Amino acid sequence: MKRLLLSLAATTALVSPAMAEMLELEKDELTFGFIKLTDMAPLAVAYEQGYFLDEGLFVTLEAQANWKVLLDGVIGGQLDGAHMLAGQPLAATIGFGTEAHIITPFSMDLNGNGITVSNEVWEAMLPNIPKMDDGRPQHPISAEALAPVVAQYKSEGKPFNMGMVFPVSTHNYELRYWLAAGGLHPGYYSPENITGQIGADVFLSVTPPPQMPATLEAGTIHGYCVGEPWNQQAVFKGIGVPVITDYELWKNNPEKVFGLSAEFAEANPNTTLAVTKALIRAAMWLDENDNANRMEAVEILSRPEYVGADAEVIANSMTGTFEYEKGDKRAVPDFNVFFRYNATYPFYSDAVWYLTQMRRWGQIAEAKPDSWYDEVARDVYKPEIYLKAARLLVEEGLANEADFPWESDGYKAATPASDIIDGIPYNGKTPNAYLDSLPIGLKGAQIVEGTDVKG
Repeated sequence: MKRLLLSLAATTALVSPAMAEMLELEKDELTFGFIKLTDMAPLAVAYEQGYFLDEGLFVTLEAQANWKVLLDGVIGGQLDGAHMLAGQPLAATIGFGTEAHIITPFSMDLNGNGITVSNEVWEAMLPNIPKMDDGRPQHPISAEALAPVVAQYKSEGKPFNMGMVFPVSTHNYELRYWLAAGGLHPGYYSPENITGQIGADVFLSVTPPPQMPATLEAGTIHGYCVGEPWNQQAVFKGIGVPVITDYELWKNNPEKVFGLSAEFAEANPNTTLAVTKALIRAAMWLDENDNANRMEAVEILSRPEYVGADAEVIANSMTGTFEYEKGDKRAVPDFNVFFRYNATYPFYSDAVWYLTQMRRWGQIAEAKPDSWYDEVARDVYKPEIYLKAARLLVEEGLANEADFPWESDGYKAATPASDIIDGIPYNGKTPNAYLDSLPIGLKGAQIVEGTDVKG
């Protein structure tokens, strides 16, 4: 799409007084893919603020039609790296779907998603939702409020359909988590049936993010889980109501990653470091001074070559608020987090959570020992690359040493029950015990055969 070719003088004007130290790059012309979502922001900012150029990188950013096209581009080498669903590198590496060894040295953000339902469904849910003193709905809203609506559809012989963006997306797992926490079954996968709809009360299917509002408006789906700005777009268009954000579902949950092939990283270690450095700087810029740069980021993202939605729509969530119904705008300062809370560090425990959800719903067909989850996490998530890049930034005076978890073993402290909507804590070091604690989903040695769960 666009290639930034600036003179040395212009490059110098873009960087801080401490010029980034150049690594000896194996490859300096790179093409990165992304999907039109606000959480691609670190890529856009690294480009627009000149952080890629500071590292000697000439980068082209290309919007992709959907997540499969994006992944295929990275595997096939048409893309050198990409803004990815966190589940994509993990699924590819274990061979669920297209098999390829994809790694990530950089986590792009925390939170940033929401679940939206149509106006019709919202009106049917309202009698089941507690109210605050001022008459507004009490958040977070449990899927228990949706259960009678789904039951009504079922009694009338109508399927209740909802959209998510990809089978191994955070959105699929978050939507499933919310439904299951409210007693609704989102369905299983099996090696023979990859629809994910075995035994489902609610039928989930794939819709690309920018198409979510139009698909909802057409009545093809009754709700969806997607990243911004496509929940806020439904509010602005007057066609739907977001019922919960993923921050309310699981406080400071991991979202997208920057993915590249293991082959590329091995052949281009310095280039990989340079890219990671630029992305860390972009994430720092997005969160610094209490999000002081967010309106500038909104203007960048609103451009057609990036997200291409109205700046007003993007600002609704990127600047510390979230609007549920028209006029019901509430403060959610951590709806989008790009750097604070060690958001950019690729934690093994984040990888393990995604793997547990793959196992919970049958995408991983058979039980695995705890050690397997750890091994896969280490095969895909690369904090050693991240920390090496961070160390270089600290040495160059471009980052603060205190901002990075140098002593981490790669696992976050267990997420407490109070931070998750169903009140079930998560500890990445004990994945099988965690799976056993979830009321709905596969446990132990259980497998899906036909339409039944065995074991």
